[in-house]
Amino acid sequence: MEKSLWNDDMKILAVTTYNNKLYKEYAHRFESTYNWEFPYTVYNEDDGMMEAIPECKAFVERNKNKFEGKDFLKDFWQDGVRFCYKVYAYTHAILNYKEYDYIIGIDADSVFYKPMTVDFVKRRLYTPECMITYLGRGTQYSECGFLGFNMKHPEIINYANEMKRMYDSDEIYNLDEQHDSYVWDFIRNRFEGKRQVKNLNIGDGKGGHVQARSVLGNFYDHTKGQRKLTGRSKEFRG
Repeated sequence: MEKSLWNDDMKILAVTTYNNKLYKEYAHRFESTYNWEFPYTVYNEDDGMMEAIPECKAFVERNKNKFEGKDFLKDFWQDGVRFCYKVYAYTHAILNYKEYDYIIGIDADSVFYKPMTVDFVKRRLYTPECMITYLGRGTQYSECGFLGFNMKHPEIINYANEMKRMYDSDEIYNLDEQHDSYVWDFIRNRFEGKRQVKNLNIGDGKGGHVQARSVLGNFYDHTKGQRKLTGRSKEFRG
């Protein structure tokens, strides 16, 4: 008989990624405040990640000049290299940490306040029939500072492989946008359409800082964008 996740043995892993420069700028807050009930692991771009995921290193080398001469503030949506590390880290975790029941991908510019429990994940962030938990923003691309992956879903490995293939083949450059949120959504929508996969949307369908308005909003502060400078979001409810 297949073992249900609805028990105290549910194994959860949080995954984040950063480099040494970003650690000094803001990811040190992630490390010093993390207080959730389950462990986390870091993919450090300067310390082991490229050796563990040579395809990531190859993607960066092939495409590092594609964004040259562009303005990040205006053209961030075209910067495939800047946003590739998270995709490679999360897909590597999905494909290699199969002993876990649920993997949370979370941005390193997060600051933690209220401890999150395994029980909360079971009740609010997971349903057995859904492959991914995401923060939908209606017609705008999703907020991918938080993603939940149901490791027991029969399509999750296929999803991770397809995401990785989009980068290994440089196919992301055939899409309208190259940042990771757009690509996560593109492949998720493909799986929902062609494979009838169900996913759990915990967003409110509105733009802006959807994470702060969601069920996650009391637990941690995603200090995205210029919020990194102060380490706190004006939208944070905690």
